[in-house]
Amino acid sequence: MTSHMFRNKFKLKEILVVGALLLFIASLQGWHLLNDYKRHNFRVKTVLLVYPDMSAKDVEKHLVQGGYVARPASLKRAFRRQKVALRLKPGRYEILPHYTSIYVARMLTHGWQSPAELTLSGTIRTRASLASKISRQMMADSASIDKALRDSLLLASLGFDTTNVFSLFIPDTYEMDWTASVEDIFKKFRKEYISFWTNDKKELAKEQGLTPLQVSTLASIVNGETRYEPEMPSIAGVYLNRLHSGMKLQADPTVAYCFGYKLNRILGIHTQVNSRYNTYKYPGLPPGPICVPSKAAINAVLQPDANGYIFFCASPAFNGTHLFASSFAEHSRNARAFQRAMDERNITK
Repeated sequence: MTSHMFRNKFKLKEILVVGALLLFIASLQGWHLLNDYKRHNFRVKTVLLVYPDMSAKDVEKHLVQGGYVARPASLKRAFRRQKVALRLKPGRYEILPHYTSIYVARMLTHGWQSPAELTLSGTIRTRASLASKISRQMMADSASIDKALRDSLLLASLGFDTTNVFSLFIPDTYEMDWTASVEDIFKKFRKEYISFWTNDKKELAKEQGLTPLQVSTLASIVNGETRYEPEMPSIAGVYLNRLHSGMKLQADPTVAYCFGYKLNRILGIHTQVNSRYNTYKYPGLPPGPICVPSKAAINAVLQPDANGYIFFCASPAFNGTHLFASSFAEHSRNARAFQRAMDERNITK
């Protein structure tokens, strides 16, 4: 074999090797593209919360170590291809099993969030507890929310002030972006407040001689008296009867509010506290709600039982119900029975 033929043969082999290598690389890249763009790469549905201080590596680590990713190498390539390290956006992202690596990377860089559900429920007596409940479900921190609840200018722009701010928050479940600012969260509640107070509800409030804000204030007292919704219209009826007749409301929850809800038992000395929220000392409604009133309590004030009752007290059975009375004599008997039950349980303050 001549040297020329040998060189040609060598070059042919070289070309074949290079060609095979290029084909292998192309096949590998094609396989990667198929994996990253077309194949599902997540085992279960998960909700990913990306905070502003998180990096792409933090997100990748969370997904991989949490066992959510079927092929970690595919996710790593997709993050690199979509430049997630440079373009990551905070948010709440719902990742479903049929999502591909590339789609999730694009979600994170384009901010394709899934809305969060913000639920207000249960007893919310203080600004701190309200701020905490919201912050546990949203990106906003509780300190910023608490500050906003005391921000007179912000509240005035929404039609409220620091004394009636609890009225703004109608307990329910609302959808909004997890990354919503505190101001946007408040604006959302303002929008829902307007939707809640329909013309029909305003007319019902007017029939009771109240404004919507006054309804919320009285409803907060009803909430302070009971969590048992079937009794709320009866309790609302008692307070409306007192209000319309010129009697003082003499509502224990308003006294409890004056003492920061730290009392287990309201005594005569407590009812002497000099506060506009003390309805034993001052007639009419207090300046604003003493807690966030529930929808059930608001509706109870709008549609109270016309029972003619003037008095009520907690049942000595301690089952959450109350004993109602039309006369002071009857009420006194009920009250003594409850006080004896308190003494038997050594509840002194």
